[in-house]
Amino acid sequence: MPSSGPPSEHPQPDGNAAATKHSVNGRRTDDETQKWLANLDATSRTREDALRRLHDLLLRVAYSELRRRSGRSYFVTGPELDDLAHQAANDALVAITAKLPQFRGESRFTTWAFKFAVLEVSSKLGRHFWQRPSVTFEKEDWERLPDRFGVDPGDRAQRLELIGALRRAVDEALTAHQRQIFVAIMVDGVPLDALALKLGSNRNAIYKTMFEARQRLRAALAANGYLATAEMAHAPEKPGATVRRS
Repeated sequence: MPSSGPPSEHPQPDGNAAATKHSVNGRRTDDETQKWLANLDATSRTREDALRRLHDLLLRVAYSELRRRSGRSYFVTGPELDDLAHQAANDALVAITAKLPQFRGESRFTTWAFKFAVLEVSSKLGRHFWQRPSVTFEKEDWERLPDRFGVDPGDRAQRLELIGALRRAVDEALTAHQRQIFVAIMVDGVPLDALALKLGSNRNAIYKTMFEARQRLRAALAANGYLATAEMAHAPEKPGATVRRS
């Protein structure tokens, strides 16, 4: 199985390819990038060998990313992990060769190429998650919410009171979209990749919505005396976000 360490880059230049170019779209590029571009050129005699080397690198990136994201939400091991890694590397290679003319030289070629592998891993993991039986709401999930939210009440009674306050705040302080994302991630444990796929969104948009939702909830809890004012100093309440006491 490929190592999960950082990939190495050792493309060999094709003497007959245009390896003397030093810029892409007017941007100066490093020697390694030039070697990759020369060897991957459609007219290069070493293109097939370069594609094999690139696939090996993408496969190592895919394995590394799959292991990095392993946790309670993803249960991928053994042959299944191998299959996902190879699928991600294969699809990334196809995408890279198709979009090679769009490479603008704003980064090293491998930096640009590895992003395709990471994106493919996200897509594959998202689809894999939804192949599992549907996640359902469970009382114990809500009971663990204070821990996930970074709050540690002193005893059982306080914990139950905080859970009730959190559930009211989720209903009253969040927009429908924020509530959907917060509950899916924090209560049901749906991974970002899977949720982004289901909503037709992306990780950055989900992150932004979660950040705003947590700000509103922490502000609501503070306004009702469940969090110390000092703890809330870094997360001011959004204008218009109100919570009613029950």
